[in-house]
Amino acid sequence: LINNWEATYFDFTADKLFSIAQRGAEIGCELFVLDDGWFGKRNIDNCSLGDWVVNEEKLGGTMKELAERINGLGMKMGLWFEPEMVSPDSDLYRAHPDWCLHVEGRPRTEARSQLILDLGRREVQDYIIASVGGVLSAAPISYVKWDMNRNMIEGFSAELPAECRMESQHRYMLGLYRVLEEITSAFPDVLFESCSGGGGRFDCGILHYMPQTWTSDDTDAAERIRIQYGTSLIYPCSSMGAHVSAVPNHQTGRSTPFLSRCHVAMGGNFGFELDLTSLSPEDIACAKEAVSTVKRLRRTMQQGEYSRLVNPFEAEGRSAWQFRDAEQVILCVYQDWTVPNPTTWRVKLAGLEEETVYTDPEHGIEATGAALMNIGIPVPQAHEDHESWMYCFTRKGKSISV
Repeated sequence: LINNWEATYFDFTADKLFSIAQRGAEIGCELFVLDDGWFGKRNIDNCSLGDWVVNEEKLGGTMKELAERINGLGMKMGLWFEPEMVSPDSDLYRAHPDWCLHVEGRPRTEARSQLILDLGRREVQDYIIASVGGVLSAAPISYVKWDMNRNMIEGFSAELPAECRMESQHRYMLGLYRVLEEITSAFPDVLFESCSGGGGRFDCGILHYMPQTWTSDDTDAAERIRIQYGTSLIYPCSSMGAHVSAVPNHQTGRSTPFLSRCHVAMGGNFGFELDLTSLSPEDIACAKEAVSTVKRLRRTMQQGEYSRLVNPFEAEGRSAWQFRDAEQVILCVYQDWTVPNPTTWRVKLAGLEEETVYTDPEHGIEATGAALMNIGIPVPQAHEDHESWMYCFTRKGKSISV
């Protein structure tokens, strides 16, 4: 997918969005995601949450018209929502100031200029179901990024009697599950992705309704190696959203090679989150090749067996992982920084058949599974920080035992 958030933030027009989608289609992207800023008066992050009404003036037409333009490129259309939140500066809050979690008679603590709706209340659940469902019914939307961007401070429902208020957060989650049950049942062909400042709510209850999660708002490739490695200890890589973002990275200011950003993002559900129209011809060519590679290998990367080979928390800036199925083995290797006069670094693969010959024609490697697991392959010397390498081995056949 291509998401417009780090490309435009709130500053976009329909033509700008279409130009990014058009470039995405040219390199083989399958889905365009319109992030925050399409609803209410949402040109800045301090208003309009809760007002899930399309800003047709900003989009230059209806959401259906924009989605159909995107569909015309051969791409699907996705949308960002943050349905559990309400901005004090919103029509919803002005109409229902009691609908948020709060303690009567005390100030309401804002974070990111927003409050949390009390999803333990049936009328709040019904409003979210109707408002989100109305947007999805009015346009051909295939994907929803469902965000939740702040912590609960006054985590108590003012509607409950005092003796039941300790139940508020449990009731909230039951209410959220009812909302998700209703919406996902009504729109069974829409892929829902959970986000909570990234992976803040990466749990089995949410995964029941949303089979993938935005792993982290930290999109820096060097950071993401560790984030995705750690997440993979619990969750399958197919559930982790992973995007190629711009450099210098908007969170860390770090610059990493475009190819390395692609290789890291291939460790999860691959996408882009940058302005494709501003990339150099060299980076566009790399992006197109990365998309082609993902399409060719994603069955193995999403459904194959995943092995963590080199732990980035212990290996002084090095890391490696692999994906394997009955047909092929994909090895990904990363090195954070260069060193002078390095010794040869060998990465040993895992789970191969000892007597089977595996071949990687691109790198001129042909070896038995035993050799690849016990001797490993020598990693090229890095010539710049944050280099990466990808190897794709296929089974050639059984070797002759001697």
